[in-house]
Amino acid sequence: MQRMQRAALAAVFVIGVAAFAQAQVVTQTDIQRLQEDVTQAETDLSQLRSRDASRANQFQAELDELRDEVTYLRVKFRKERSVSRAEYLDVRDRIESLRGRAAGGTVGVSTPAPATSAPLARGEVEIPAGTEMDVRLSNVLNSGTAQVEDRFEATTLADLTVNGLTAVPEGSVVRGVVSAVEPATRTNRTARMTVSFDQVTVGGRVYPIRGTVTQALEGEGIRGETGRVGAGAGVGAILGGILGGFKGAMAGILIGGGGTIAATEGQELNLPQGSVLRMRLDSPVRMQPAR
Repeated sequence: MQRMQRAALAAVFVIGVAAFAQAQVVTQTDIQRLQEDVTQAETDLSQLRSRDASRANQFQAELDELRDEVTYLRVKFRKERSVSRAEYLDVRDRIESLRGRAAGGTVGVSTPAPATSAPLARGEVEIPAGTEMDVRLSNVLNSGTAQVEDRFEATTLADLTVNGLTAVPEGSVVRGVVSAVEPATRTNRTARMTVSFDQVTVGGRVYPIRGTVTQALEGEGIRGETGRVGAGAGVGAILGGILGGFKGAMAGILIGGGGTIAATEGQELNLPQGSVLRMRLDSPVRMQPAR
């Protein structure tokens, strides 16, 4: 009798663990729900705009960025068949927060407890969120030929150091993905393309990242030694003292929220091979420094 009871309890435990594990898996339905939440948030902002246009405009850039992040998660799920629960919950909570503020309060919005970072592993370094790196495109990106989910590569232009250690050496390969594209047409003369970076390879190891484009620069190459650039170093120092051959921001291109690049001259958006994109890390990255 006791054996049967223990067996029954064990079966219940296994079922419970399986159910809990299943609940932690992000599904395509979850991603679809995020898209529906963004659509509802657009409706909330439309209603707010009729009452307070200035406040609605303040929220619009935040909503645009959230829409791009949902697109990123959709593409990532389609390509890799998995999205981390933490990524999903972060975007979901931010959409809920935006909707609550648009409604004039925070009813129904949960405030997540602050995350507690685990200690760094031995020899590990952490690149802070907000760190910027300049990367040179190894491919051509053109809104007339690019497709959603296209992958492309770029290489870093200078060493990135953290606490005196080289975290990302010059020449490291960074992978990007096209998450949205709008070619130029007769009726839509503003071509757009949204790109993000999702991994960097250092010392043969691949590390996932979340990187957003903040600026496009027209480059002519690198003059002399690139030196070493510390995390958080001003980009002016990079351009002024370390890298050479920049003409400055690319003409006819604007960068919007969430890494959306738009052409302003009624032509296709074209980023030639060798173009330099300034990438901002949207979340911290832990890695073993290069040896």
